[in-house]
Amino acid sequence: MTGYSQTYAQDRAEIEDLMARYLFAMDWNDYDTYAETFTEDGVLDYAGGTTQGRENIRAEAKAFKEKVATMFVDFQGNPAVLRHVLCHSSIRVEGGRAWHIGSWFEMANDGPEGQPKLGTYGTYEDELVRVKGRWLFKRRKIYNEFLDGRHTGKENPVRAMDQAAEAARG
Repeated sequence: MTGYSQTYAQDRAEIEDLMARYLFAMDWNDYDTYAETFTEDGVLDYAGGTTQGRENIRAEAKAFKEKVATMFVDFQGNPAVLRHVLCHSSIRVEGGRAWHIGSWFEMANDGPEGQPKLGTYGTYEDELVRVKGRWLFKRRKIYNEFLDGRHTGKENPVRAMDQAAEAARG
């Protein structure tokens, strides 16, 4: 990696804000805001499959959350309250394009007597673009380290991100 641009801090802050809005929207079932974190033709690649376009992403997020509500239940049989956390992120910005690798985990109140329990975890691999002054996900791939076929692999994913950014730089 070759240094940071003069706008890197601002770009990074805006990208981190986008990611926080995405996670809050997911955890509070705000499917409109969730979909709006993607470009109009954005791609979501996750354990349930790959879908493209805001309207499809909105519908897919809603269907997925309804399914999750039956899989994760608290000790009283109610849908568990899930909260996702982004642990650490590496972000590359090259003009109006950016790449992100981040580790995530989720907690829920599905432990004994409603106690919190650390549940699933994985890695986000993102390509972002600036559209009308706003950073959005062009493509988000969600790796789930606990599911067969959804692992990130044995190599440091930051290296692949840096290679993609360098290739874009030319």
